[in-house]
Amino acid sequence: MATRAVIDDFLAQDHLALVGASRDPKAFSSTVYRELRAHGHTLYPVNPNADEIEGDRCFHSIDELPPEVAGASVMVSADRAVGVVDECTDHGIPRIWLHKGVGPSSVSDEAVAHCRERGIPVVDGECPLMFTEPAAAVHRIHRFERRITGRLPT
Repeated sequence: MATRAVIDDFLAQDHLALVGASRDPKAFSSTVYRELRAHGHTLYPVNPNADEIEGDRCFHSIDELPPEVAGASVMVSADRAVGVVDECTDHGIPRIWLHKGVGPSSVSDEAVAHCRERGIPVVDGECPLMFTEPAAAVHRIHRFERRITGRLPT
């Protein structure tokens, strides 16, 4: 489990990639994208099949991302996450967030191990919307539930 310090450090970055951004505005990755952008982040969506996401230029691969990207939120299936982690670390992205929330998780033991072996801080299995402020009511409820059950990172 990631510490709150790793989570806060990731969310303190201005330039973030969202790998697995969807063209479907109803997809959960689109909600995450909009919320992170609304909280002041400059986002770089990555989707090999899209030219634009939420009105922003979409990057077809991690290799196309500009050097100022300081973290990558990974929202692909767990079986693809290790490949994305490898691409991010090869590109010099120093922070990884393996998403877990609504729908399939991006967390795999292998992807987490790849991050740790490379000294990359990793958030493994949280939803960033629980940690952005102000959080929507549903995310505050999830955060409260996780706090009282001892599953909220500290």
